[in-house]
Amino acid sequence: MPSLIRAAVCRTFGAPLTIESLTLRDPGPGEIEVTVEAVAICHSDISYIEGAWGGALPAVYGHEAAGRVSALGAGVGKVALGDRVLVTLMRSCGSCASCAGGAPVYCRSNPATAPKLTDASGAAVHAAMDCGAFADKMIVDLSQIAPLGNTIAPEMACLLACGVPTGLGAVVNTARVRPGETVVVIGAGGVGLNAIQGARIAGAARIVAMDLEPGKLADARLFGATDTILASDPEPWRALSALTGGRMARHVFVSVGAIPAYDMAPRLLAWGGTIYAVGMPHSGERAGYEPVIMAFTGQGMRGTKMGDVVLSRDIPWMVDLYGQGRLKLDELVSRRWAFDDINAAIADTSAGQARRNVVLLAQQ
Repeated sequence: MPSLIRAAVCRTFGAPLTIESLTLRDPGPGEIEVTVEAVAICHSDISYIEGAWGGALPAVYGHEAAGRVSALGAGVGKVALGDRVLVTLMRSCGSCASCAGGAPVYCRSNPATAPKLTDASGAAVHAAMDCGAFADKMIVDLSQIAPLGNTIAPEMACLLACGVPTGLGAVVNTARVRPGETVVVIGAGGVGLNAIQGARIAGAARIVAMDLEPGKLADARLFGATDTILASDPEPWRALSALTGGRMARHVFVSVGAIPAYDMAPRLLAWGGTIYAVGMPHSGERAGYEPVIMAFTGQGMRGTKMGDVVLSRDIPWMVDLYGQGRLKLDELVSRRWAFDDINAAIADTSAGQARRNVVLLAQQ
């Protein structure tokens, strides 16, 4: 039977979310219902709420979640009722060229599904990013989940749905950083800190964090940065040159959606180095570079979505590293919030000081 749930609904871009009672339909074939235990506030959610990337309204955002399976659709056999799972925005068909090539984050073959949510008037409410996790319950495709077991608490587990794999995966999966290389991470927020600890895990010789906030540079050292540079320095590339003996960085990760960071990144590169576009600016914003320099020096730029993660391959080893104490998750949680305080959690995240704010829902 359809469920009556509480959800935080965006009805106008830029306005506070409203807590409403919505109807959640039953899971269909290949779908599962998840009772949400914890959901983190991601800057992507905030960008959507602000209208930076458009999208349908009214909508329920939230995509970095963990919870327990509470209902199964037809044909679902991978998980059982009561299993704790990670829920991501990565819905994939499993058979298109991207999926078959080991890149399910770039799947483009997903057909539309029946509306999952309706409000009191019977009007459809969009479950954004194929999730809608700012709610008591959500329905997702089986491809969007990864089993977690019970050894990791939900407020840490939910971080593995987006922020951790986006930063860590950019380093390990996309860039394939090797021991001894030099890495620069621009932006030491939630995603940047995970790129930093990814570089530490990968064995980078120098991990240089750059940020406008001295406090965030202190955080960066906690997560593995060997050196820090204030991004407000008029010529930060000179400081990097001094640190590296003029060699500069083989890998530069731009973990913030700020155009000045993208404009600066090429000046930090070694010959043959690569910029990785991790942070996502608002639609329509543009950065500038000189193609002749990249051509002459063999430099490049590439995007990385969700750290090119493959759930069944990458989540188990991340959980294992956390259990060994080698992957920091507890330290990423700045504060735990009640669901009714979600707008305050969003405002605190927007202020730019939080590593990750987590909203707790169902009793554990």
